[in-house]
Amino acid sequence: MQLHQFSARTKRHTPEPVGRGGKRGKTSGRGGKGQTARAGHKIRPEVRDLIKKIPKLRGHGKNRARTVRRERIVYTSINLAMLEATYKDGEIVSPASLLAKGLVRRSKGRAPAVKILGVLPAGGFTKKLSVRNCVLSTSARAAFGIVGDTHNA
Repeated sequence: MQLHQFSARTKRHTPEPVGRGGKRGKTSGRGGKGQTARAGHKIRPEVRDLIKKIPKLRGHGKNRARTVRRERIVYTSINLAMLEATYKDGEIVSPASLLAKGLVRRSKGRAPAVKILGVLPAGGFTKKLSVRNCVLSTSARAAFGIVGDTHNA
C-alpha cells in the first residue's frame, strides 16, 4: 500500500465559523441586529415608565388596596343626616331604596354596597327606620340603638 492509496475513515465536514461569542456562530442565538443583540443593554419594561408617570402612590403594588386587592368591597357612604332628611318614620333603608331616592348611584349596573356613617344632623337623629343589607359604623349603630331601630345586615 502506498501513500496515495490512503483514505480517511470519517467524512470530511465543513467547519462552522467560530469565535463569535457563543452558541453556533453567526448571530449566536441573539436574533437580529440592534439594541437587543448588543451586550449590556436591554429594552426597559414599558410598565415602569407608565408607573413613574403616576404621581405620589406610584410603584407596582404600592397602593395595595387598588392594585392587588381588586376583590375587596368598596362601600358607598351615607350619613345619618341624609337619612334624616329623606326618609319618613317606619321606612326601610336598603341599597335599593337609597337608589330609588337618588342618594346613591348604580355601581356596575346594580345597587352598590352601602355603609351608613354616624354623622348626625343638627337636631340629632329622631327617625325610626329599619335598615336592611347595609353596613353600619359604630357611631351609626349607637345612634340607631338610641331610637330603637332594627338592623338586618
